[in-house]
Amino acid sequence: MKKLVVFYSYEGSTKLLAESIADAAGADMLELTPRKESNVRGFVKYFWLGKDVFFQKKPELLDFDRQPEDYDVIFIGTPVWAFTYTPAIRTFLEKQNIKGKRIALFCSYDGTKGKTIENMKKKLANNEIVGEKDFFRVRKNREKSISEAKKWAKEVLMKC
Repeated sequence: MKKLVVFYSYEGSTKLLAESIADAAGADMLELTPRKESNVRGFVKYFWLGKDVFFQKKPELLDFDRQPEDYDVIFIGTPVWAFTYTPAIRTFLEKQNIKGKRIALFCSYDGTKGKTIENMKKKLANNEIVGEKDFFRVRKNREKSISEAKKWAKEVLMKC
């Protein structure tokens, strides 16, 4: 059974989770990288990046070194922006024709998770959702988040 962790991370929290999940699951990793990455930091990022979510932007991504269709189980992770998944994940979900896969979804957030997981599930309706997990304040709870991510990854794989 081939496993892949697909993720986008803006400030590193989702990447930390993705690395922990990949380690526990023995999975390959695919980091989504927009061709033109925003470099907004501080409080203004919530408005600037939220605008991209509101207008449903689909940034062009750098080419992949792995193809999701080659995998049986795919973990997909995103930070929460404006109560949902990021534009990079939107591009990935709309451009990749993912069908008939076992999918596990995760998100990281500091405010509220909104409908992030539910919205991702809608885009992945032709798949079996085998797990979902949200992680609150990953940077503040680093060790706990790593432990939870690894435990969750193993639980997901037991269902597969």
